[in-house]
Amino acid sequence: MSALIELRSSRHAPTPIEATDAAHLAAARKRLSAAQRSWLDENGFDAKPGGVCLVPDANGKLARVLVGVDRQDSLSSLAALPMTLPVGEYTLAPESVALNVELVALGWALGAYQFTRYRKAKRDAAVLAVAAKTLATLTPLVEATYRVRDLVNTPTEDMGPKHLADEVKQLGKAHKAKVREWVGDELLDDNFPTIHAVGRASHRAPRLIELTWGKTTAPKVTLVGKGVCFDTGGLDLKPSDGMRWMKKDMGGAAHAIALAGLVMEANLPVRLTLLIPAVENAVSGNAMRPGEVVITRGGHSVEIDNTDAEGRLVLCDALAYAAEQKPALIVDFATLTGAARVALGPDLPALFANDDALAHAALACSNDVADPIWRLPLWRPYRKLLDSYLADFTNTGASRHAGAITAALFMERFIPDGMPWLHLDTYAWNDGDRPGRPRGGEAMGLRAMFALLSKRYG
Repeated sequence: MSALIELRSSRHAPTPIEATDAAHLAAARKRLSAAQRSWLDENGFDAKPGGVCLVPDANGKLARVLVGVDRQDSLSSLAALPMTLPVGEYTLAPESVALNVELVALGWALGAYQFTRYRKAKRDAAVLAVAAKTLATLTPLVEATYRVRDLVNTPTEDMGPKHLADEVKQLGKAHKAKVREWVGDELLDDNFPTIHAVGRASHRAPRLIELTWGKTTAPKVTLVGKGVCFDTGGLDLKPSDGMRWMKKDMGGAAHAIALAGLVMEANLPVRLTLLIPAVENAVSGNAMRPGEVVITRGGHSVEIDNTDAEGRLVLCDALAYAAEQKPALIVDFATLTGAARVALGPDLPALFANDDALAHAALACSNDVADPIWRLPLWRPYRKLLDSYLADFTNTGASRHAGAITAALFMERFIPDGMPWLHLDTYAWNDGDRPGRPRGGEAMGLRAMFALLSKRYG
């Protein structure tokens, strides 16, 4: 959070940043001297979004920064500046065009992120001075986003199933939560057969990690995150380009862990359960084979049509276990299908819900906090696409149609009727650098779900 500081603790008078647009550029120019206006002209500053001009004073020192913005996009308005402005302290000038100040500051902090586990930071980030209330509100959200990014960016050798378990244990210790786990054959002993089937081929044992926190009398909220720490595709092996970034296939777990941290940090009055099925989908002599039938914890027999559709398998046991505890709400996160990316692209997590009012509330919260999600339907006629000739259903079907929907329909079978459930099929990744969204791991839907839980239970 060093990219944000409290305004009154600033050691020097911060340099003002005036956000403007074409409609307000004339007014911004009037606040400048003749020499400064000439400087703007020489630099061709026209207040288009993304344009920046560093304005000197009469002695050549930086006096002001003018930034062109889109007033409809507060989050990105200053997000490129922490890593491009000279190192120093800045503040949003009060004469700036109307923007959501909290979103501006959040974008700034997200734009300052650097992953430094394996190399030094490229440079220090410029600092934005903000009001104390803004800093207090944003600090947990920024730290949670950084947590997701750090977890997803870390290669599998340093972020395997045990590492995910250690992350949950550290979180539990920080908030005095209870953590338990089932490792290796303990999964079979306690009836988590599909988690075991997916992860048994790896030299690192599969596991289910459970964190519980909060008063037992409070409403039960269960968060589930897909923790496939690497996905080779199993015996239905991925090609090299499809396997290259599969370290990020635990992005759902990263989101669920970060959201659990936000819930506990905010001390929301809920009985929280966090479930992370953590595996590597590897290839060896005992790897799960296409054509096998697995009897799941939920009692359904599932024919393995494709070993590369493993995420829904590890999730289905966790969802069945979650449902046994009769929570008031289940939310799961998963980097589940390429079909969701084809349908919605990389920026929009697909939201599936079995309750219309709950879905509408989630979408409203996503709009409020500028963390977009998009609802896709649980179109139940598509269940026939998962028909099996010898089991209750398959984990994939012969058709490539509606892949994100059929995956969600698969998991819905493990949710009892009437139990509220949200499923986010998220990319958890930025393919390239954009303001506030550096290349690599990304939190998508995290702030929206925290806003929903805060509104629903806070």
